[in-house]
Amino acid sequence: MGQLRNFVTPLHKATSRNYIERMVNDKVACMLKAKEYEADYWDGDRKYGYGGYKYMAGRWKSVAQALIDTYGLKAGSRVLDVGCGKAFLLYEMQLIEPGLELFGFDISKHGLASAMPDLKATLFNYRAQDPYPFGDKSFDLVISLTTLHNLRIFELKTALSEIERVGKQGYIMLESYRNEQELFNVQCWALTCESFFDTAEWIWLYRHFGFTADYEFIYFE
Repeated sequence: MGQLRNFVTPLHKATSRNYIERMVNDKVACMLKAKEYEADYWDGDRKYGYGGYKYMAGRWKSVAQALIDTYGLKAGSRVLDVGCGKAFLLYEMQLIEPGLELFGFDISKHGLASAMPDLKATLFNYRAQDPYPFGDKSFDLVISLTTLHNLRIFELKTALSEIERVGKQGYIMLESYRNEQELFNVQCWALTCESFFDTAEWIWLYRHFGFTADYEFIYFE
């Protein structure tokens, strides 16, 4: 197993959330709309997802810097983001180290279309649970943030195996819980989550599927 990291948690905790309001706001219909992963999910009403996910200069800078420093990335290093969305994290990494070779994929056409123009050539539409179109150890680092919990358990096996296969190093972050209150909160808040596992269950899955890269959990306290 890799190491438990703390790259995104401070950023996650800076946002306030009304769990009950989301749960009672026609949530089933909102879940169905969110799982399309298109304009409503990213830039529509907050009840469908992000409620307007715009680029904010520096928002992801601390995470980008932590990834570059922790994994020894430098000019020429190749990075793949699984479920990159609008690729704002990759863009912040590019600003810090312009010589990085950055790649990403996502199932959202709207998300990819909203990426920064100079990144679009290496972003593409693809699913995290399908075999990746890259050779073994093609990347110095493979990352995936808030994506894998949206897969079912049999899909997780492929995704984790592929991240392990194509990356020399890896880091994934997803939603989890440590107690009943956090389980209740994440069930209220999550619109697209398919795998609700506590931290011990996730770690068991990582070991069971032979995943050895680093990981992080975010919680809804």
